[in-house]
Amino acid sequence: MWHLRLWDVQDVAVFLSITLYMCHLAGAISIHSPQRSLTRSVQEDVFFSVDVASSGIPTIQWTFMSGAVSRTIGTWQPGVSTNITEDYSSRVQPYDNGSMGLSDLRLQDAGYYVVTVTEAAGSSKDAGFVLKVNEVLYEDLQYLSVSALALACLAGLLMLAMWLLDKAYRRIVAWRRRRKMPENDVTELQPLDRCQSEPRHENTPEAAQS
Repeated sequence: MWHLRLWDVQDVAVFLSITLYMCHLAGAISIHSPQRSLTRSVQEDVFFSVDVASSGIPTIQWTFMSGAVSRTIGTWQPGVSTNITEDYSSRVQPYDNGSMGLSDLRLQDAGYYVVTVTEAAGSSKDAGFVLKVNEVLYEDLQYLSVSALALACLAGLLMLAMWLLDKAYRRIVAWRRRRKMPENDVTELQPLDRCQSEPRHENTPEAAQS
């Protein structure tokens, strides 16, 4: 009876030790962030501020998720190594405390960002951020101005085409009229012109003497 109770006490002690150890591992990582929801505009920069604390050198990984899209932004160990994916290599700035800077924002950057901190022992902890990206007003105005300019050029080309077609139509009508005029109009008028141009000798003295 006493042996059974002794084994029960030992089992409880081992269980408590394991539980405390696991709690210690879980509590060895902490992620603090002053703001989890961020709003920026296109072409601006955003700074995901975190403060990671761990018992050893942690592995920090940032992941982007939006709908069905999920991709790794970068993974690094403070003071040891840094690996930023090619899509973000020119826009991401990693920091030793786990923070991350993202420059030249685009509309497709809006979504959910997760930072995962992992220790060599295998324990990990993560935190999420929501980023909203707004369009800039002047981009809409620029788009409208370019569209208006394109429409104005198109209207000018149409007016020029109509003017050229009108001139061509008038020339064709005049040419057809000239072709329909009878060719003998000029020849019929020629004898009359000759008669009018010849002098009349009926009433002259020379005509009377003859």
